[in-house]
Amino acid sequence: MIRYIRKRLATAVPVFFGITILVFLCLDLAPGTIADLGGEEGGSAGNQAILEERLGLDKPLPQRYLVWLGGLLRGDLGDSWQTGRSVSESIAQRVGPSLILTGTGVALAVLLAIPLGAAAAWRPGSGWDKAASVCSMVSFGVPGFLLSLAGVYVFSVVLGWLPSARMYTAGTSGTLGDLMCHLILPAGVVCVSSMGELVRQTRSACLETLGEDYIRTARAKGLGELAVMRHALRGSLLPVLTTVLSHIPHIIGGSVVVERIFGWPGMGSLLFSAISSRDFGIVMGVTVVIALTVLGTNLALDLLYGLADPRVRREEADR
Repeated sequence: MIRYIRKRLATAVPVFFGITILVFLCLDLAPGTIADLGGEEGGSAGNQAILEERLGLDKPLPQRYLVWLGGLLRGDLGDSWQTGRSVSESIAQRVGPSLILTGTGVALAVLLAIPLGAAAAWRPGSGWDKAASVCSMVSFGVPGFLLSLAGVYVFSVVLGWLPSARMYTAGTSGTLGDLMCHLILPAGVVCVSSMGELVRQTRSACLETLGEDYIRTARAKGLGELAVMRHALRGSLLPVLTTVLSHIPHIIGGSVVVERIFGWPGMGSLLFSAISSRDFGIVMGVTVVIALTVLGTNLALDLLYGLADPRVRREEADR
C-alpha cells in the first residue's frame, strides 16, 4: 500500500507544478499588467517603470517564475500587488466562506440525490424515476450562472423572500439566522448543479445491486422491500462516494461563478477581482489552493479505489 501511495504522489507532484507553470504563462500572455492599470502608485507613464521594477515585472518570465516558486517552497505566497497585504492572509479570510457555501451545497446534494436515486431504482418508471430524470436534465442542461440569475429574479426580485447578495446584511452584526438566509440561494444553486451526476450514478448503482444474487435471496426469504433497499444502497455506496469525490473539481469551478454572481466573499470573488486588477500574486495563490484541493481529492479517490479493490494496487505495483 505504501508503494501504491508513493506512485500516486509521484504522479501528482509534476502535475501540480505543471499547473502552476501553465497558469503563470497564461498570466504573462494576458494583455496589460498592474502597472498599466495604475496599481497602488498611480498609472502615469513615469511611475510604470518604477512599479514594474519593484514588482519584478521587468525580469524574464523564467526568472520571475523561479522567484515565485522559491517563495512557494518556503511557504511564502508573496504579497498582493494591489493592496500590499499577504496573499496567505487574504486567502485565509476567504477560505471559510467558500467552505460554508460549497460544503452546504454538496451536503444538500448528497442528502437529496442519494434517496432520490435509490427511489428511482426501486420503482423504475414511477414518479420518483421521472423526478430523478427531470433533476438530472436540469442539473446537466442549465448552467450555474443561469440558475443563479433565475433564482435571484424569482426569489429576490419577484417574491422578495430572500436576499440576492452578500453573506450578511450590511450594517448588522452577522447573526447565524442572517447567514442562513443569505446562504439559501447560492447553496441551492450549488446543490442543483451537483445533483445530476449523483442521482444518475446512485440510480445506476442501485439497479445493478438489486440484480445481485444476495438481493434475490433476501427477497426469497421474505425480507421487506425497505430492508432490501437498505442492503442494496449499502452495496452501492462505493461508486456513489467516488462520484462525489470525482465531482468536487467541477463543484469548485461552478462555485467560483456562483460566488461572483451573489457577491459571496469567498475565494471565487477574490479570484475574479484579482484577475480584473491584474493582481497576479493573488491569482497564483488561489491557483495553488484550488490545484492542491483538486489533486488531493483525486489522490483520495485513488486511495479509496486501492483500499476497496486490491487488484488496483497490484496492477499499479506491477507497472
